[in-house]
Amino acid sequence: MSQDNPEKAAGSPEPDTTPAAAPAPAPAPAPEETTAAAAAEPVVEEPVVAPEPADEDVVVEELDAYVVPAGTVVVTGPSLVSRLGAEAFGTFALVLVGLGIALYNGISQLGALAVGLGFGIAVVAAIIAVGHVSGGHFNPAVTLGAAIGGRTPWKDVLPYWLAQLVGGILAAAVLFITVPSALPSAITQDPASTAKSFFSSVANGFGEHSPLSTASQGTVEFSLVIGLLVEIVVTAVFVGIILGATDRRSANVQAPFAIGLSLAVLIFVAMPVTNASLNPARSTAAAVFSDSWALSQLWLFWVAPLVGAALAGLVYRAFAAEPAEDNLLEEDDAYVTTDDVLVVTER
Repeated sequence: MSQDNPEKAAGSPEPDTTPAAAPAPAPAPAPEETTAAAAAEPVVEEPVVAPEPADEDVVVEELDAYVVPAGTVVVTGPSLVSRLGAEAFGTFALVLVGLGIALYNGISQLGALAVGLGFGIAVVAAIIAVGHVSGGHFNPAVTLGAAIGGRTPWKDVLPYWLAQLVGGILAAAVLFITVPSALPSAITQDPASTAKSFFSSVANGFGEHSPLSTASQGTVEFSLVIGLLVEIVVTAVFVGIILGATDRRSANVQAPFAIGLSLAVLIFVAMPVTNASLNPARSTAAAVFSDSWALSQLWLFWVAPLVGAALAGLVYRAFAAEPAEDNLLEEDDAYVTTDDVLVVTER
C-alpha cells in the first residue's frame, strides 16, 4: 500500500503538469496579434515586390504614353490634312488668277503689268487667308528651299508638292474648259487653232517658244542656257526673300506684301525670257493643257526653280539659320491644361 501511494503521488503531478501546459498555447488574444502581424507582412512585402514590375511598366509608358500635368502650356499645330488642303487652295487661287489674266491678256489689253500684279496680289491674298495654316508655300520651289533652310520638315516636302500640283492643275482645268470653242480661231484667224494652242500662250518655254521669239516671229529668241540661268536667279531671289521675310526676327505682318510684290517684279524680269515660271506647279498646270512642246520643255521649269530655291536655302542656313520646325508663316495654337492629361502615342 505504501508503494502504491508513492506511485500515485508520482502520478499526481502529471495531471497537474498537463493543465499547466494547456493554458500556454491557449491565450486567445495571441491569434489576433498574429493575424494583425501576418496581415501587416504582405503590406510591407507588396511595395518591395511591386517596384520590379513597376520598373518594367515605366519603360513601356515612356514609349507609349505620358502624363501632361495640369497647368502645362501645350502647343499644337494644324494637322497634315489641313495643311495640304491649304496648300492646294492657295496654289489653286494663284494659278487661277495669274493664268486667267494672262490667258485673255490679248483681248483685255492689260499688258504684262496686269499679269505680274495678278500673280503678286493672288499670293498676298492666299497667304493672308491660309498662310497661318500651311506656311503659305504654294510653290514646290519654296517648299524645297524652306526644307533646306531648316524651316520646313523634310517629311512634308512630297505631300506639299502633290497638294500644290493638284491645286494648280485643277485651276488650269477650270480655265481650259471655259475657253469658247470658236475663240482660238477667231483670235488667230486660223481655222486650225484649238483650245490647246490658245492655252499654250500661258505656258513657259525657251528657244523658239520664248515670248521674245513669238513677238519677233522667230527672229530673236532666248536660248536654253539663258532661260535656265534667268529662272535659277529669279527663283533664288524670290525664295531668299520669303525665308528672310518670314524669319522670327522680321516683322511677319509685312511678309505677305513683301512676298507678293517681289513675285510681281521678278515676273516682269523673267516674262520676256521664259514667260516667267518661278513655280513648277504653275508651269506643270499650264503645260498639261497646252501643245506637246510645253510638256517637252517642262523639265527646265522644274530643274531651274528647284536649283535656285536650293541655293537660297543653303545661303539662308549658312548666314541666317533659324531653328527647325518653324514652317514659314504657319502658326501654332497654345492652351493651358486644366487637368492631368494622359497622352498616348504610337511606338
